[in-house]
Amino acid sequence: MSRPHDPPRGFFPFGNPFRLLSLKSSALSPWLLSLLTGFELLLAERLKKLIPKNKDDILTLSWMKLAMESLCETHENINTLITDLHLPVSDWEEKWVDVYLDISVKLLDLCNAFSSELTRLNQGDLYLKCFLHNLQSGSDQKKYLQSRSSLDSWRQHVNANNARIETCREVLDSLAKSLTLPNVKSSAKGKVLMRAFYGVKVQTVYICSVFTAAWSDSTNDLFDLHVSEKPLWAKVFTDTQSVVNGEVRDLLSSGRSTILKELERVDASVEKIYPMIQDGVDDTVEAETFKDCVMELGTQAEKLSQGLDRLLEEVESFFKMTLSGRDVLLCNLRSSDLISGNVFGEDVG
Repeated sequence: MSRPHDPPRGFFPFGNPFRLLSLKSSALSPWLLSLLTGFELLLAERLKKLIPKNKDDILTLSWMKLAMESLCETHENINTLITDLHLPVSDWEEKWVDVYLDISVKLLDLCNAFSSELTRLNQGDLYLKCFLHNLQSGSDQKKYLQSRSSLDSWRQHVNANNARIETCREVLDSLAKSLTLPNVKSSAKGKVLMRAFYGVKVQTVYICSVFTAAWSDSTNDLFDLHVSEKPLWAKVFTDTQSVVNGEVRDLLSSGRSTILKELERVDASVEKIYPMIQDGVDDTVEAETFKDCVMELGTQAEKLSQGLDRLLEEVESFFKMTLSGRDVLLCNLRSSDLISGNVFGEDVG
């Protein structure tokens, strides 16, 4: 539906977002207000959960999993809202459909990039397993050399750049450049839908920017979004963004090799073990210390691998949800056009 010569567009770039957000009680029926209020309160609760009691939990894989679960729940809620509104696809303005499809393609691209990075990091576990296997099969100089080689390979692997993550910034920029809402004049249901979409897109862009910053180790990929004060989730979002961004920036400015907490713990264990292998273990005390360090590495590596697997599952769930939403919309559009006697994609004049 977009024409090749049209300029790049972000989320619903159809005017001033704050115009729609000045909804008054008299503009909507009690039923529509109830639907919108329920949606926004759920979103506020979800965002509040992203502020942990201990800020050190931010950017753990369990926190990232919670963030992705939160995003999936919000997208499920918007699908439920669309159903509750009884707003047939045939009643959607063409520009809404056009932009929805454009957004969903970008979300699929982000999911693919995130999945590739999680898979890449988890592949590093093979080097750690090889390291542990070499030590278990002997402790002579040859085994130490093989073990050191495995740790070197692990370091190179996890510190390598992922070209797909590097493209995320461009995708996010295109989405965040115009966080606006269309000016819906004739449809009360359309106003509710677009205001709800505003919350969805703000949460989506922000969480994806945090993930990208975590994997690129760059504050340039971390967004500070300015949102309207009107939605019921606005204050919670601003608080969440402030806390999370503050912690991410502190981590990035600390000079750490990585800001992902589980990965950092594995890296710390590797840093302890590496000089021991290089210099050799001479006496009983050193041998006992070395054994404890190796056990700790095995434990932390297992936690990292499990955390990456769980987060990957959530990212894949979000991918499937986005893809399913596109399929349903396209099928409904085809059905609507066939019922009206038009072929999908044909100019109906």
